[in-house]
Amino acid sequence: MSYVGPDFEPSQPRRPRRGPVTVAVAALVPGALLGWVAYEAVGGSDGGSAGAVGTPASSSALASPKTSAPTTSAADDAKQPSPNPASTASAPAASAPAASGPLKGKVIVIDPGHNPGNFQHTAEINRKVNIGTSWKECDTTGTSTNSGYQEAKFSLDVAHRMRTLLQEQGATVKLTQDGDRPYGPCVDERARIGNTARADAVVSVHADGSAAGNRGFHVILPGSVHAGAADTRPIVAPSRQLGERIAGNFVRVTGSAPSNYIGDGTGLDTRTDLGGLNLSTVPKVFIECGNMRDSKDAALLTSGAWRQKAAQGISEGLVSFLRG
Repeated sequence: MSYVGPDFEPSQPRRPRRGPVTVAVAALVPGALLGWVAYEAVGGSDGGSAGAVGTPASSSALASPKTSAPTTSAADDAKQPSPNPASTASAPAASAPAASGPLKGKVIVIDPGHNPGNFQHTAEINRKVNIGTSWKECDTTGTSTNSGYQEAKFSLDVAHRMRTLLQEQGATVKLTQDGDRPYGPCVDERARIGNTARADAVVSVHADGSAAGNRGFHVILPGSVHAGAADTRPIVAPSRQLGERIAGNFVRVTGSAPSNYIGDGTGLDTRTDLGGLNLSTVPKVFIECGNMRDSKDAALLTSGAWRQKAAQGISEGLVSFLRG
């Protein structure tokens, strides 16, 4: 997601601090740096060996080579059919029956950021919605790599891979959109879908659109908000726990380092200006998997093999959080 646009504006500058959150995730940095060195050593092209950082792939809780979603390249994505412009579906995409597994009975909502059709519906996505603290546009188009690979396509691809992995663990998985609607949903509806599902956890998947040279991932946590329809106070603590678990597993599985431009090296950033977080009543975080405008990060984000690792890292964080 680009930080230029409604619901995705830059967080305000903060004085460097080392509070409880920083201490809690300080252990991420050495592992992250090792992972960063690993994929820098192979040119940062598709993270071919980064998955071995931390633990062997064969020991992964979600390793399932026989049934995991097939990897595809950016070129493969271009061959996929576009969303049907006539579709007006507003309900979240239906989940397949959950299998038996450690997450049996758990409900997870995956929120793929933006929508590939948003750019064709500027009037609709510019409509203002109430996010509790203010009014903001329904949605944005998101960002893209310099070669034109859309954030919306990236986020939907990772969401599909996560759904496969999590269903194998027994979870009931719902998507806020599955390429089954011409645009949106709006940020308030995205939050409402997770709330209505009484989700045990919600993750909104994105990629950033920052300046070249800015690299790495970061997880956005809800800050304490109590205004209008927004009251995040009950979910701040569990959302932070969810974010820490996802950040730690993302480092381990992908080899990516925490952001070098947001989060003071922790990979965590707290915000109060995002409607998708402000209006949530269940534990929820956003993850910016990398910076699409940096050539090295873009090489990872456009790699199907790396997107599979990203999906696995996020999913393993969810499993860790939900199993306590």
